[in-house]
Amino acid sequence: MTEQPTSYERPQPGVDPAETRGARLRAPKQLGTPALPVQARADGAPAGPGTATPCDRGKDGKGKEPPVNGPEHSQPATAEPGAHRPRPAPEGVPPQPGADQERGAPGGQERRTGRGLPPGRPMPMRRDGDRLRFVGAATRRIARGLDLDEIVMGLCRATVPTFSDAILVYLRDPLPVGDERPTGPVVLRLRRTDRIPEERDTDGVLLPPVFEPETEPVPLVGLSSLTTELCEVRPGGALNEVLRGVRPVFAGTPAARAALPELLGEGSEAVVPDGHHAILAPLRGRRRVIGAALFLRRPERLPFEADDLLVAAQLATHSALGIDKAVLYGREAYIADELQRTMLPETLPRPTGVRLASRYLPAAETARVGGDWYDAIPLPGSRVALVVGDVMGHSMTSAAIMGQLRTTAQTLAGLDLPPQEVLHHLDEQAQRLGTDRMATCMYAVYDPVTHRITIANAGHPPPVLLHLGGRAEVLRVPPGAPIGVGGVDFEAVELDAPAGATLLLYTDGLVESRLRDVWTGIEQLREKLAATAQLTGPDHPPPLEALCDEVLDMLGPGDRDDDIALLAARFDGIAPSDVACWTLEPENSAPGQARRLARRALARWGLEELTDPVELLVSEVVTNAVRYTSRPVTLRLLRTDVLRCEVGDDVPQLPRLRQARATDEGGRGLYLVNRLARRWGATRLSTGKVVWFELNRS
Repeated sequence: MTEQPTSYERPQPGVDPAETRGARLRAPKQLGTPALPVQARADGAPAGPGTATPCDRGKDGKGKEPPVNGPEHSQPATAEPGAHRPRPAPEGVPPQPGADQERGAPGGQERRTGRGLPPGRPMPMRRDGDRLRFVGAATRRIARGLDLDEIVMGLCRATVPTFSDAILVYLRDPLPVGDERPTGPVVLRLRRTDRIPEERDTDGVLLPPVFEPETEPVPLVGLSSLTTELCEVRPGGALNEVLRGVRPVFAGTPAARAALPELLGEGSEAVVPDGHHAILAPLRGRRRVIGAALFLRRPERLPFEADDLLVAAQLATHSALGIDKAVLYGREAYIADELQRTMLPETLPRPTGVRLASRYLPAAETARVGGDWYDAIPLPGSRVALVVGDVMGHSMTSAAIMGQLRTTAQTLAGLDLPPQEVLHHLDEQAQRLGTDRMATCMYAVYDPVTHRITIANAGHPPPVLLHLGGRAEVLRVPPGAPIGVGGVDFEAVELDAPAGATLLLYTDGLVESRLRDVWTGIEQLREKLAATAQLTGPDHPPPLEALCDEVLDMLGPGDRDDDIALLAARFDGIAPSDVACWTLEPENSAPGQARRLARRALARWGLEELTDPVELLVSEVVTNAVRYTSRPVTLRLLRTDVLRCEVGDDVPQLPRLRQARATDEGGRGLYLVNRLARRWGATRLSTGKVVWFELNRS
């Protein structure tokens, strides 16, 4: 819809003010034609500019055309010399033609009602150009809304008080999304009401009253209290027929009179004035009617005209399409949020000997899903795998690929493969997903017993290790090639992980942007970690959560070009005095030897109250291991916040918990473990398996 140009020139004599300036400029000029003689008035005075000629006399013979449809459609023939045409208000209705003439009536009264016109009263729209300008301004205001509430509020603010004195907006509950076909009855909910304010508005401007009636007006203040909030559209009812008709109708029509009580409830008589002072407009989206809007004018105002139905139809159409798009956008945002929450771990595990903290920041609010991920996976032997990766691209496809790679990494970690083997299998998986599926990944395994960490890198930025004394070190890890290149070997390095140190794994969005290169960002990160550690002193490492927040504070306004995944691990380790490990030969005497070794370790740790259950469970697990293995069996006890026992052998088959029959001689070992232990499990290793259980120390 094209907005009509506004001209601030005075109307020329004998030219209809409704005629556009372009039409006057395009009118051909008759060259060489003598001018028509000036007609004399009846009193002998020559007719001047603006004086009616015989051609201008109407049937009444008084020198002017009788008004069409009453005085509200009359147009001024001329403008007085020196008269000022005010500018149209921005985003509103421009000055109405004839407004000065209306206010210039004898005594400053309105010609139709004879009542006074206070300043600031919205004048009725009399020309198509006025309505076009109003619709253009109103639709622009509605289009500025991004969500459902903004669009509905834009419709209310655009129409009140310019087009109507009050408005009620009903929407379906729930709103249908896309092509889904709702099941059940159609229910309309009153979403918003608006009226002409009688107090100061939000900008602090005192709005004048719209009219000064001599009698008490119909109350439009408590619209929500006079109407019902929920309305069920009955199939075959009057309201259903009006909504199916799609087109706006006057409230005075028989169909609307029958539909309004169903929509508004018992208070419809107190809300809707008589006559053409209300318009009921269905809101139709792309495929179905999603609601209705009711425009109201007080009885003292001029009633709606036939052309106002077209205005209401335009407003309803733009609002309904905007609501449809807002609902679809909301559903997409919901899917994106759900996908992100599904792909990333909701909570981090609490493995023995290490504390974890993480952060994830999307690139922007409108791009909530990316290809970055982090993970912490408990491994046998109280170890933990730390993973951070970044899939190239920012789309739902990148997020889906990230989810597949993360699932693959968890599966490979459950097989207890070395870090370089995990990256090799991830590279093969990325090639199976597609030729252009590339990602970077850092995979590290921390052992709290040996205080060592094994790291393998696939094209990822190097990790940073913050020591207890406050020194931040960028670890020298072979960079390797990104996952998905194919045909590249990955190399793992084993490094010391002293107690109290903090390992920081991150994606390139933290250190690289349009304003700085990756190595400059890594150096800034190292300096930031060292400065943060100085605040807590050399003997106390900074808290993990506060450390993550400080790291993210180094980002500037222009540094959010990519999403960011951050994983921080504080190495506490397990002291050697809290570890007891033995190797048992696969003999019949191994269970008895295991009971004696466990009893001595518990006595040394002061846990004699756990002697009986530990001896029973250790004897059962070692007996199962010795029965099927041909190589030595390992037994290890770990004292942390719980007591953990681990028995390893070279048989890859995992034991299964089953219910033994009354006639069976065996098969009750795991049943006892399941009943007495706090937790238990079995994990397959590359060299066999480990069966473990935990008991509370208290």
